[in-house]
Amino acid sequence: MALAGVRVIELAGLAPAPFCGMILADFGARVIRVDRTKVAMTVDTQARGKQSVALNLKNPKGVAVLKRLCVQSDVVLEPYRKGVMEKMGLGPEDLLKENPRLIYARLTGYGQSGSYAKGAGHDINYLAMSGLLSMLGRSSEKPYAPLNLVADFAGGGLMCAFGIVLALLERSRSGQGQIIDASMVEGAAYVGSFMWKSRSLGLWNRPRGENLLDSGAPFYDTYRTSDGKYMAVGAIEPQFYQQLIQGLGLYDADLPAQMSVSDWPELRQTFTRVFASKTQEQWSRVFDGTDACVTPVLSLDEVLSHPHNQARGSFFKDSQGEISPRPAPVLSRSPAEPCHSRDPFIGEHTRSVLKEYGFKQAQIEQLLSAGIAECNEAKARL
Repeated sequence: MALAGVRVIELAGLAPAPFCGMILADFGARVIRVDRTKVAMTVDTQARGKQSVALNLKNPKGVAVLKRLCVQSDVVLEPYRKGVMEKMGLGPEDLLKENPRLIYARLTGYGQSGSYAKGAGHDINYLAMSGLLSMLGRSSEKPYAPLNLVADFAGGGLMCAFGIVLALLERSRSGQGQIIDASMVEGAAYVGSFMWKSRSLGLWNRPRGENLLDSGAPFYDTYRTSDGKYMAVGAIEPQFYQQLIQGLGLYDADLPAQMSVSDWPELRQTFTRVFASKTQEQWSRVFDGTDACVTPVLSLDEVLSHPHNQARGSFFKDSQGEISPRPAPVLSRSPAEPCHSRDPFIGEHTRSVLKEYGFKQAQIEQLLSAGIAECNEAKARL
């Protein structure tokens, strides 16, 4: 796999950093998640392919163990607010002194500088600060956050993983590590670069929810079917729009012009009425094989059985029967090979990892008996 041989220390956190770590693990990196001791269960649902070491970071000896793991690794991934790692003596300057090749990734909401650097926040806050939230929502309604996808995962975890891969590539030439300041505000904004770069085209001149691509256009929206499901329509180009009209059994002569904005409400009413006359399955049969840009809105439970997804193996079931997306993109020679076994228990691999990093058996047992480290091998065997 593409990242085989890369060792990553991931400090346990919430959604964005675990996603970043999972991406790296899917593509072959050895990802070791460092959990806190005396924690019954983890909230990390993106631990696929990772190992877990449990350390008491309130104890200086636990911090010393973590430092030893970090300086012997290729990447450190930490999700804490500015200053937390420095207080433990584990800031980038401290670790890079001992391992100049280390890549130190800092994934936070607001970044390492600025007046909000130490502030708390969540995806909706970062999305708001990026400018993008102001553009999301239906006409005459308040801005609407589309789950916690844009800032947490696209602008956060994914961008951070991209930064790590770039730093690894650069290190192969320079031999030097570096610090990655991954701000979810900036990551989300960068993902949304098209919004800024396309303003001169007039795509966003109208109020929120009344433009071509924000649900304003009736030919770029979703419609309810007779069985309570939905179809997604994206027939923007004239040739695709014509196939949409034909599939719906309508005639151009009876409809207003596609780009007559003032007539969009009337056109939407017509589409709404027609789509409600058939089931999702019936509409899928009508539009499959056409270029009308009409597809069924599939639920998370339905994606696995769709013929297209089945043909590509786009989703898979793990050993627990849970459905997951296949890692993307697909590389021809060194594709990702996601782990199909269950996620690790907290501290499941403490002994084996510490041994791998040069700790002697007597040292490991001493750390465990003193509560500086914790191992749950027995639980893993149940």
